[in-house]
Amino acid sequence: MTALNRSTCRRLQQLQQISSVWEGDRRPLGTRQTGSDWLESGSGEPPEGDCILWVDGSQGMVRAMDVVTPETGHEAVVRTLIRAMEYPHNPGSPARPKKIVVSDRELQFFLRGVLQDLDITLDYVPELPLIDEIFRGLQDAIETRPPHLPPQYADELIGQALQLWDDAPWEVLADHQILEIQLNEWDIGSLYVSIMGMLGMEYGILLYRSLDSLKRFRQRALTHESIEEMQEAFLGQDCLYITFETESDEEDELAPLAPALLSPDVEPAFGNLHPLEGLRSFLYEEEAAPLLVALEALHRFFRQHRQKFQQDQFPAISSRYRIPHPDAPEESKGQIAVKVTALPELADELLGITEDEENAPPLHLPVVRDDLIPDNSFLSLGMVPWDLLEDLRAGTKYYQPQTIPKAGDGLPVVMIQTSQPKAKTLVQALQEAGGLQAICFNPGEDAIGGDRYDLGLLQAGNGNLYLFGEFGEDDPTHVSARKKWDQRCKKTKGYCGLIIAKGLTGASRGNPQFKDMIALFEAQALPAKDLGLGTLQLRLAVDWMG
Repeated sequence: MTALNRSTCRRLQQLQQISSVWEGDRRPLGTRQTGSDWLESGSGEPPEGDCILWVDGSQGMVRAMDVVTPETGHEAVVRTLIRAMEYPHNPGSPARPKKIVVSDRELQFFLRGVLQDLDITLDYVPELPLIDEIFRGLQDAIETRPPHLPPQYADELIGQALQLWDDAPWEVLADHQILEIQLNEWDIGSLYVSIMGMLGMEYGILLYRSLDSLKRFRQRALTHESIEEMQEAFLGQDCLYITFETESDEEDELAPLAPALLSPDVEPAFGNLHPLEGLRSFLYEEEAAPLLVALEALHRFFRQHRQKFQQDQFPAISSRYRIPHPDAPEESKGQIAVKVTALPELADELLGITEDEENAPPLHLPVVRDDLIPDNSFLSLGMVPWDLLEDLRAGTKYYQPQTIPKAGDGLPVVMIQTSQPKAKTLVQALQEAGGLQAICFNPGEDAIGGDRYDLGLLQAGNGNLYLFGEFGEDDPTHVSARKKWDQRCKKTKGYCGLIIAKGLTGASRGNPQFKDMIALFEAQALPAKDLGLGTLQLRLAVDWMG
């Protein structure tokens, strides 16, 4: 049985021991919702898993929660328990319980061996009333949440979306080349369609309910000075949207491919954006019905006119179609007259906005940006042995080399694990920024809360700095990892590496295998003094300023 190491035991023994009784359990989720998504109304559907809960039964609060794959062992329960002791959810304080109760005999025996040196009484009870109540509340919330698509429209919407995927409109239209779909139904006059995907970053379509919303977003997106302003501009849109996600292990090239060459395993995601609602990842009936008609009209339009948009052409084309009304009884054969029109004058206007902003004086941007690393990525500091590094250099789909002396036990690396589509986007963004020049750590502090951090930064070839991690100054795990990082970088004469891996939601989450590693950037390890930033102050929610 795996036991806690002595240093961890000593650290936990130093915590104040409180008289509370904690309940702990691990249960399969009743739906495809994970723990973090119960708290976020606009989140998508991540994979199924088991939920681990540690709660303080005396105070009636959750101290720690995590979601793991069903194959993960009992060690995950211990990891969550340690977090419940050292870094509990607010308003909890670090502490060690006097007693723990569980309702699983196997888990009880496992924990008994692990916790034997921590002076914690461990008992079995057949029922855990507080955890039962929490799970019932979560389940009720999940069951009352609307489905992502209204059942009567779901199959047709997905079919129409996949049909649009096959049409691949992003191969011939850029996002400023707008199509108008006149519906005059469901209180909608026209929808204005912007196609995403010509740059190969993300495929999808936005269907704006008004031209004003479309123009306002593009103007604000081009003139934002902070991440908050960009987020506000994004959430201020008034549109329906469809995005496509792919997960392919068969791609031979890291650069984005044309949709026709990608895996047939494509999953469309639908949602709504509105200034007063924000982002919502599901549709109501009154949204699904017009979207269904609009998608069919788009499909017919591209089938009829696609060749006219080749070679950057965007002529003023207009066609009318009669689309079956999704709410009409089948025997009535009701139809809707729909008109689809290309708007070249609007395209020129939108392109003019972009060119004006490109020629404008440079805006004051934050010293450090945090818009590079995907949310919820798994981050770690570690080392790759030299023999494995040679295999990695030859086997990754993208490799940025350096001449590095083989000294010490291996190359110090930062590992960033995310989903494959986001990993590809991250690699491309780094390439477009001139590659990776350096990895560095710089002190930071929250002037209001007084917390101090060790900030992990990536310096791109164009000079931009990107935040990849905020580590508590007193976090013992990071302190140990950072100490080894500095020692290894000294042996390699100041060289290090960045590995970007896929597989965040699979069995290799947190422990990517060789096949999951898609990019290796070798770079310099830059001391904080060479950056010359001093201690960065956290002034806004996400912008570290000098």
